[in-house]
Amino acid sequence: MEGSAKYHTLDPAKCIGCTHCMKSCPTEAIRVVNGLAVIDHDRCVYCGQCHRACPTRAFYVEQDDLAMIRSFKYRVILFPSIMIGQFPEKYSEDQIYDGLKKVGFTHVYEVEQPMQVLIDSINEVLRNPETPKPAISIYCPAIVRLIQGRYPSLTEHLILRKTPHNLAAHFAIEQLLLEGAKREEIGLFYATPCIAKIASVKSPVGERESIVDGIVNMNQLYNEVMKVMADGAVPEYSEERKNLCSEGIIWSLTRGESCHFGSRGIAIDGIHNAVRFLERLENDQVKGIDFIEMRACDQSCAGGILLTGNRFMTVERLERRAKRYPDAKEIKPETIRVDTGELKEKLILDPILPKPHFAFGKDRIKAMEKMNKAQRIVCFLPGIDCGACGAPNCQALAEDMVNNKAKMSDCTFLQQMWVNEGRINARKAFLNVQKKWGTDRFKADCNKRGRRNEGF
Repeated sequence: MEGSAKYHTLDPAKCIGCTHCMKSCPTEAIRVVNGLAVIDHDRCVYCGQCHRACPTRAFYVEQDDLAMIRSFKYRVILFPSIMIGQFPEKYSEDQIYDGLKKVGFTHVYEVEQPMQVLIDSINEVLRNPETPKPAISIYCPAIVRLIQGRYPSLTEHLILRKTPHNLAAHFAIEQLLLEGAKREEIGLFYATPCIAKIASVKSPVGERESIVDGIVNMNQLYNEVMKVMADGAVPEYSEERKNLCSEGIIWSLTRGESCHFGSRGIAIDGIHNAVRFLERLENDQVKGIDFIEMRACDQSCAGGILLTGNRFMTVERLERRAKRYPDAKEIKPETIRVDTGELKEKLILDPILPKPHFAFGKDRIKAMEKMNKAQRIVCFLPGIDCGACGAPNCQALAEDMVNNKAKMSDCTFLQQMWVNEGRINARKAFLNVQKKWGTDRFKADCNKRGRRNEGF
């Protein structure tokens, strides 16, 4: 299953079992077991909320070694314009491009080019009377996986067109082939701002395998470029940006897509906002919308967890940068050089199938029995949703109980009631809590981590 692969994991030496990650997870994919966070990768959509909430940086990302680029003669770095927005204004675009060349790449491509090809392709989908409305962008892979697992009935609304990094990858290959390169000599590496995009390359949705050869952590790449950045004059690289347009530069920002499609297009950023909207959409409470742009991060990709810069400053820099570039329609076909019709064909995805997470198993009869049992258990739980049981809320604890992953005594409130009623002694109740949270958890320590907003 696509969602079961591991692209981020937890360092148990750093985890303090503070429950911040568990409470922030939109899919209830995290539990605390023996005082440590545990990820259910079948539920995880790689939205990065756990990374953002963790005060000890216990979560880390599985990524490719940058040294692997040396395996190719032509080493292409594909990166969204978001990366340019990470650098202070004192560094020019040419200095950044030159830094990427010094890191070891032979060719540099911002992924949002030639953008008109993708815009036209999506518009063709929207004009098709058989396209279910509202049509939903697949730009954010975390949202795609969220819909597949939690709102499977909405998968038919997903627009089956690849994202800008695929566009740039195909475009770069065609350009290099025209220059005499052989396909096997070309290595394509994508600098990603988030874990979800790592997953979209390693376990792509709607295609058998990604055209990209490797993933580069954008934070790591930023640091590598800063080490070699020249302060003085550098060569001019405007030729490598000649197909870049204003629409492409702001594509990864909120409303970067929705302003182009349909008479009524809306933009939603933030995974929890997306969850609430998808609930309404699934319940048929949303009417008259043509197109939905939905991103997991606040401020869209400017808020990606693998970025260095402040997301608000990044947005401001890119909006100003976009004003210096032409509109997509102003870029002439002869500038693009490749057959845009063939390029458009390569952007078509295979159907994206539902992959629902079955909380109670796939057997419908047994699942109904478990669901009813869970609802009966909830009647006895306090409904405080404190997280002290190691589950994010009482409903999740009840589900864990019917799946034999938890027990009634995990609820500290029930334990206190049982102590009061004489059903168990205080020592037994304390040992139960210790088993869940660890033997030294309750000692006084003024340096404890996990205070309010410490992970943000």
